[in-house]
Amino acid sequence: MLLVASYLFYGAWDARFLLLIALSTVVDFLVAQRITAASEKKIAKRWCTLSIAVNLGLLGVFKYYDFFVESFAGLLSSLFGYETNLLSLGIVLPVGISFYTFQTLSYTIDVYRGHTKPARDLLDFALYVSYFPQLVAGPIERSHRLLPQIVEPRKNREGDFAAGLYLVIAGLFAKVVVADNMAFVCNGIFAAPADQIGGIDRLVGIYAFAFQIYGDFYGYSSIARGISRWMGIDLMANFHMPYFARSPSDFWNRWHISLSSWLRDYLYIPLGGNRGSKLFTYRNLMLTMLLGGLWHGAGWTFVLWGLYQGLLLCAYRPFESRIRLSKPSIIRRLIGTFVFFNLVCLGWLFFRAESIAQVGIFLREIFTNFHPTVLTAYGLKMLLFFAGPFLLFEIWLSRRNELLALTKVRWGWRAAAYTYAVYMLLIYQPLRSSEFIYFQF
Repeated sequence: MLLVASYLFYGAWDARFLLLIALSTVVDFLVAQRITAASEKKIAKRWCTLSIAVNLGLLGVFKYYDFFVESFAGLLSSLFGYETNLLSLGIVLPVGISFYTFQTLSYTIDVYRGHTKPARDLLDFALYVSYFPQLVAGPIERSHRLLPQIVEPRKNREGDFAAGLYLVIAGLFAKVVVADNMAFVCNGIFAAPADQIGGIDRLVGIYAFAFQIYGDFYGYSSIARGISRWMGIDLMANFHMPYFARSPSDFWNRWHISLSSWLRDYLYIPLGGNRGSKLFTYRNLMLTMLLGGLWHGAGWTFVLWGLYQGLLLCAYRPFESRIRLSKPSIIRRLIGTFVFFNLVCLGWLFFRAESIAQVGIFLREIFTNFHPTVLTAYGLKMLLFFAGPFLLFEIWLSRRNELLALTKVRWGWRAAAYTYAVYMLLIYQPLRSSEFIYFQF
């Protein structure tokens, strides 16, 4: 039933792309069987290589072919004045292709490494690949976590309903109240004519996007986790108060945890990780983050975002242990968190900007034009009203060090929190909703 529901869910968007999921599913299911049955390690490695080639080939054609073709044509034109019309496919990007591709890749690689056993039933594995709550925007689940929950009989567990209810309401609040209202502010500032807004407005626009993308992506992941808990499946937490991080390493242990851990285990460590000289480690960090940026989108702004994240990791690396082990005063902790939050927001400018030229305009205006406009006060009020309570709630969660802390307080406090969330959902939903940002990845 869940498999049919998952295929109907994805096919409602565009049924043609179900063939891609089915192809990836069948290939990786059969490859895993062949890897286990292989008599020699080199034969198993060939089968694993086939899986990697098929999955990355699909991802490359549908997501990156047009980008590289157009970039090459632009390079020929700018360097040699040679105009050419290279064949571009104009393919619509299948929703969530980056997520389920990485999920199936991790499965075959883990079978090859001996970290997980291959699925015995094709239908079980097909559900692992296409499980609808997390199919189009994650979290990217490893087979050793999700497959056993699919194969084994599921039962109602104590606390599943309460946890699921909290996660769904929290996710809806983060998406509709925080993200969609911040999108209204952010989109208006990024689309405004240059002579109508100042540097402070542009900074507000970047802050608005920081909470838009967090509320948007955390909201989806939370709803996916909540629905799954109602069905007896426990998905991993994909976020852990990321804007309270004080360093890049801490941030990536809190933000999009399923992707950052995937890049660590299947890219950074195979490249050599930190086993070698400092220069070698920095090279691995830069390559990992550059490819991580490219994973997010086929555009030079995403490449620059990955480059920026890699440089941050390299710059902070000599101080990571000191930051992690230190016990600073509240003031020093607030200062360190605030400084790093602004560094993260600077990176979000690359992520959100429509072109490299727009990045340059924003940076120039932020550091040279300090005059407020009529929009400044409005943007700041929107930030405080919609993102402020969400941030205060996360401060409370951080002090409790428990993501589900609200489900463990007295029912009166829970009722008050849910009443506030539902009231905001009904009264302050924007006139125009925004689709989930990560659907494009």
